[in-house]
Amino acid sequence: MVIKNAFRRQANEAGRRCAARLRTLLRRGRQLPAAEDGSRDAAGGAEGSALIETAASLPVLFVFLFCFMELCMAFYSYDTISESAREGTRYAMLLSSTCTNSSGASCTATAAQINTYVSGLGWPNLAGGTMTVSTTYKTPAGGVGTNIVSDFVVVQITYVFPITMPFVPKNSITLKSASQMPIIQ
Repeated sequence: MVIKNAFRRQANEAGRRCAARLRTLLRRGRQLPAAEDGSRDAAGGAEGSALIETAASLPVLFVFLFCFMELCMAFYSYDTISESAREGTRYAMLLSSTCTNSSGASCTATAAQINTYVSGLGWPNLAGGTMTVSTTYKTPAGGVGTNIVSDFVVVQITYVFPITMPFVPKNSITLKSASQMPIIQ
């Protein structure tokens, strides 16, 4: 019991001393001293500066995020037109002027049919651009060829990629891809 009373007296004395110091500081009009970690009280301190820092950094973060997404869409679109050009040349290399089916009818593909085939492959056009397909034939020497065995078929695709970012002028990027293969049948 004696020990409890001694603790109470010490606590009361410490509380009285702290209250007296607080009163003298408030009478003199001084600010409260900063805590050991450098932060002030909730009304004037770190919480407000963190809010301002967040408000300043979030727009920059979003700009980088949306630029990265637009760049990914451009790479996806380029990969799509490259694969479409390869599919077009694979289709054309098998259907030359000597192509016949099992009934003996001709199954030759013209340049217009190849262009239609490539345009209708059904790859998702997520960017919403426009694709132009051009099919030509070359000889092994580099001259203008025809649709015969040993000539080369060249499928070229031009894709206009629209830039759809907010606050950016409405521009576009032109992506091009070509594929060349020898006609084998």
